[in-house]
Amino acid sequence: MPSDKVDLKALHRELYAPPRGRFVEVDVPTLAYLAVDGEGDPNTSPAYGEAVEALFSLAYAVKFASKREGRDYVVGPLEGLWTADDPGTFVRREKGAWRWTLLVLQPDWVDEDLVVAATESVRATKDAPAALDLVRRTSLTEGRSVQTLHVGTYDDEGPVLAELHDVYLPEHGLTFAGPHHEIYLSDVRRTDPARLRTVLRQPVRPV
Repeated sequence: MPSDKVDLKALHRELYAPPRGRFVEVDVPTLAYLAVDGEGDPNTSPAYGEAVEALFSLAYAVKFASKREGRDYVVGPLEGLWTADDPGTFVRREKGAWRWTLLVLQPDWVDEDLVVAATESVRATKDAPAALDLVRRTSLTEGRSVQTLHVGTYDDEGPVLAELHDVYLPEHGLTFAGPHHEIYLSDVRRTDPARLRTVLRQPVRPV
């Protein structure tokens, strides 16, 4: 008999439900993801939309393949790792300078064989995503990180990130130890931009 559906966000509640209005430290374990790399302004780059389409097409194919094997789970939200040569571009919202890796969290039992088989099933469909072959399975170990919940538009993140970079980290003797990480908890297609809920996370280390 199939097992109960697993909610990965609930399993890692401390990582997906930080408080709003203040920063908290978390220890992020090694987690598995489906991932796609790209660069440029997410609002104007065709590659960004193609990456999202391919990522979720494969994420759902993997989920249904796992469900057929008796292990069902909720597909997680879109996540993104963001890097730039100058971290200040995030505060200034200079999006053309950004490099990104889009992610969807995976259960630890999803292995490479399952992902490969699911990829082939998606490839066989009539409208297979153009970026399908760019999606890969990977793992990420962020470790010590600082995060908060931002409610509002993505462009309103600038002051929050400025406070993190210029106040919180220096006051706590910390510096960057990995890419800026965002978790998009709201469906951007159905949510008022002023109500968008986004986890903002920064891996850190002592200076």
